Amino acid sequence: MPKRYAYLGPEGTFTEAALRALVPGEDAGAFVPCTGVDAVFAAVRDGEVAGGVAPLENSVEGGVTATIAELINGDPLLIAAETAIPVEFTLFARSGVALSDVKRVATHPHALAQCRGWLARHLPDAETFTMSSTAAAAQAVAEPGAPYDAAISARIAGERYGLAAVAEGVGDRSEAATRFVYLTRPGALPEPTGADRTSLVAFIADDHPGALVELLNQFAVRGVNLTRLESRPTGDGLGRYCFCIDADGHVAEARVGEALMGLRRICTDIRFLGSYPRADAETELTPFIPARGTTNAAFHEAEEWLARIRSGAVA
Repeated sequence: MPKRYAYLGPEGTFTEAALRALVPGEDAGAFVPCTGVDAVFAAVRDGEVAGGVAPLENSVEGGVTATIAELINGDPLLIAAETAIPVEFTLFARSGVALSDVKRVATHPHALAQCRGWLARHLPDAETFTMSSTAAAAQAVAEPGAPYDAAISARIAGERYGLAAVAEGVGDRSEAATRFVYLTRPGALPEPTGADRTSLVAFIADDHPGALVELLNQFAVRGVNLTRLESRPTGDGLGRYCFCIDADGHVAEARVGEALMGLRRICTDIRFLGSYPRADAETELTPFIPARGTTNAAFHEAEEWLARIRSGAVA
């Protein structure tokens, strides 16, 4: 049977654009729009689709709560790939509606947060309403008798639902982007590329002074750079948190693998979310200069040295 892929729908979302970037060449009939992030995860977990795409973090608003919650809870899934999509917003309305006519605007909460300044300047008296996605907002505005005058969405969504652009570039940040992840059921990991990211969730054993420092030290002493650290409630009571972590490198690399082993020793649980190619692999980054003894070669040499000692050979 042909492969199918789930994404946060309806048609025309930034997530659909991310899916097209992650699985290029697939026919649009293979894409399955879902009504929420939880539905995307459920479709992947149940085996209804080969994989699914969900937004993970935004450069302005930070982590996407619904996605992070699903990664932490429920049956584990793996992140197999990622992509970053520039976020550009347009104000769309039905044909004949002018900017001065707009009194009620619908959009996604993250889009609303990124357009508040523009709305305050150009539509200070307009009411705003949030929906499950920017495409859902465009779809709602396009329906006959819609209670909304306009939608803030991606251009692909407004055009797909037959709306007219009232104003373009309504975002407050010109370089905003959202990072999307491609999810699969547990299986073989992507091979290391030399420009990878490892994601995991760490559950500390108990709350005590220095608990977070102990966790971070597992990476620091091995020269592993962290690109994201976010605390999330575990749901087991007030004050109980886990930590969502993104680290440079692949679990197949000695220093990353040893860091994860160190976490396993001091944490009550570790949920491994995957090692996969970084979306910014082709971007010129600040060169990382490893501390003494933290290169992969140094770790392999130390491992061989210890093996010789254990075998009784001269060290």
